Amino acid sequence: MPAIYFTADLHFGHKNIIAYENRPFSSVEEMDEALVTRWNEVVQPEDTVYLLGDVSFYGKEQTRRLVELLQGHKRLVMGNHDTHPTRWYRDCGFEEVYDCPILFREFFLLSHEPLYLNTNMPYGNIFGHVHGNPAYADASPQSCCVCVERTGYRPISFDEVRRRMGLLPEEAPAEG
Repeated sequence: MPAIYFTADLHFGHKNIIAYENRPFSSVEEMDEALVTRWNEVVQPEDTVYLLGDVSFYGKEQTRRLVELLQGHKRLVMGNHDTHPTRWYRDCGFEEVYDCPILFREFFLLSHEPLYLNTNMPYGNIFGHVHGNPAYADASPQSCCVCVERTGYRPISFDEVRRRMGLLPEEAPAEG
């Protein structure tokens, strides 16, 4: 059965992100290769991945080449570094591109930047943008950060997101 995954902040081609976020790579080439490899270790061709912003600092051809290497059906919720028109990202291999947060399964708000939620709101937020900033929790009952720095530089499953938020018990069977 196809699965659903989430990730954020690949930053393909962004040399400075290695130092900014203490990423464990010695070069952009090593980082790009590791991100593709780790993605494809977990995502199968029939799976769907929501990338919550900040895909690439490369031009269109190099971005397309890298996105095409990533398995699965790819959907992008644009981030602050995704400055091209939505068509540009579709041309690079994303099946759907959203320029604002979206509602997923009537409860989860998918966004690049964390959204304000309080305990009286009937939503959960899956987000990126904050990388390893310790001011933001990895997860709470209403949120989950899926920046690559917090997920082993690979997408995480929808079940794992819900486990981190306390919405599924640790021993719950997998579901897409």
